Amino acid sequence: MLNVVVTDPPRADLAQVDKLATYGVATVHEAIARNGYLGPGIRPIQHGARIAGTALTVLCWPGDNLMLHVAVEQARPGDILVVTTTSPSTDGLFGELIATSVSARGVRGLIMGAGLRDTAELREMGFPAWTANVSAQGTVKETPGAVNVPVTIGGQTIRPGDAIVADDDGVVCVPRLDVAAAVSASAARVAKEDTNRKALADGQLGLDMYGLRAKLAKVEYITAAEYARRAGEGPAQG
Repeated sequence: MLNVVVTDPPRADLAQVDKLATYGVATVHEAIARNGYLGPGIRPIQHGARIAGTALTVLCWPGDNLMLHVAVEQARPGDILVVTTTSPSTDGLFGELIATSVSARGVRGLIMGAGLRDTAELREMGFPAWTANVSAQGTVKETPGAVNVPVTIGGQTIRPGDAIVADDDGVVCVPRLDVAAAVSASAARVAKEDTNRKALADGQLGLDMYGLRAKLAKVEYITAAEYARRAGEGPAQG
């Protein structure tokens, strides 16, 4: 839906969202049955940042960042901007000045399905961002789009108020109504991994811990000499 600004949509409970940040993208993704990952095409412009927040979604026209300025007014503390365009665009819609504006309203970071610029300045000011493209190409402010409507990035539909988790591994989205369950599932996964980590450190093999040997029933173990013989790499036969 274009030419609409949805004001104050319901947001996931921020206290629960903050807990997701402690687990990180890979753990949350696995805990929610490997759903919600925006894919390897959305990459961080910095290293070491890990954030979580509620999605403030923005739909812009290609090469036009008018709706980003509209979104600033709708921003609430704890939000993460989630921005894409009505058709593919790599232009630098987002930069230092808009980051300064949304930071003043408590926005925690940016997920960009198009392009951004001023990456050095964003790193310097500590504004974390994940993007499909980096581009110095400028934009105009002409065509209305939408704010706080469902958007799609990396094959995932993100709705306003959903939980967003982002770190060096990428970005994952957790539907607003599933956040509490995702927190519990992530905690359980971490506890299980702690147990497995200790077992592996004590020398147990993953083959045994995960019960994988049965899957190797048709795999033949042979010596290096036998492998070389079968591959025709051994001494010539006369």
